[in-house]
Amino acid sequence: MTEGNRPAPSDSYVQSFARGLSVIQAFGAERPQMTLSEVAAHTGLTRAGARRILLTLEQLGYVRSEERRFFLTPKILDLGYAYLSGTPLWDLATPFMEEVANTTHESCSISVLDGLEIVYILRIATHKIMTVNLSVGSRLPAWVTSMGRVMLGGLAPAARDDILARSTIVAHTPHTLTDPAEIRQAIATAQAQGYAFVAEELEAGLQSIAVPIFDRNRRIIAAMNVSGHASRNSREQMLNEFLPCLKQAAERLSATLQRR
Repeated sequence: MTEGNRPAPSDSYVQSFARGLSVIQAFGAERPQMTLSEVAAHTGLTRAGARRILLTLEQLGYVRSEERRFFLTPKILDLGYAYLSGTPLWDLATPFMEEVANTTHESCSISVLDGLEIVYILRIATHKIMTVNLSVGSRLPAWVTSMGRVMLGGLAPAARDDILARSTIVAHTPHTLTDPAEIRQAIATAQAQGYAFVAEELEAGLQSIAVPIFDRNRRIIAAMNVSGHASRNSREQMLNEFLPCLKQAAERLSATLQRR
C-alpha cells in the first residue's frame, strides 16, 4: 500500500502502525533482504520514515541488519502463531487431514478466506503439485481455486460479487474460466452440490476438490481440499474415491468444532 492510497489519519486509524505493517509486508520470497532505499521504494515511505520503522522493528527483535541490508527474524513468526494458536481448526483438524492424505495418497489442505484470496492455515503435503511451493501462509486467488469457490459460495451474493469485481481475473491456463458469469455459475454449482472441483485452471496438470467446513451456525468458516496431478488421478477417481473420504472428514471436523 503506497502513501497515496492509505486511509487518512483518524481516531480509529493509527497511521504509524499501518506504516510499520507495510514495512513487514514488503519482505517476502521475492524480497527476503532489502536496503533502506528498497524498503522506502516498495512501501511508498520516505527514507527517513522507513528508517525509523526499521530501527524500531530492529530494537523489538523483528528485523536484523547486516551490511546495510535488512531482513526479518524468526520472531516475526510469533505474529502468525498468535492467529494459528487461537484458531480451533489448527488444534483439531490434523487427525482428520491425515486420514484423508493416508487414504488418497494426495496432499490435503485447509484454508480460510481473506479478502480476495484464500490463505493456507494447515497443509499435509504428499507431493509437490505446483511450481509455487505451497505451505502455511501461502495465498492464492479465491475465484480460481476449489477452496475459494466453496467459501465464496457461502457468502451473501453482494459480498461475493464485490470480491469477483475486485479480483484480477486472468487466464492462468487454457482451461481457466475468465467470464465472470461462468465463474459465478461455477460457484453456484459448488454451493448446490456441496463441493467444488477445479481442473487445471490455476496450473497445468493441477486438479483439486474441496468441501466446506461449518461452524455451529452452519456458516462456512473454512474449506478442506485434496489436490493432485492429473497424471495420477482422473476426475472420476477424485469424485468417486476422494470426495466421499473428504466429505466425511470435513463433516466430522465440523461436528467437532460445533461441540466446542
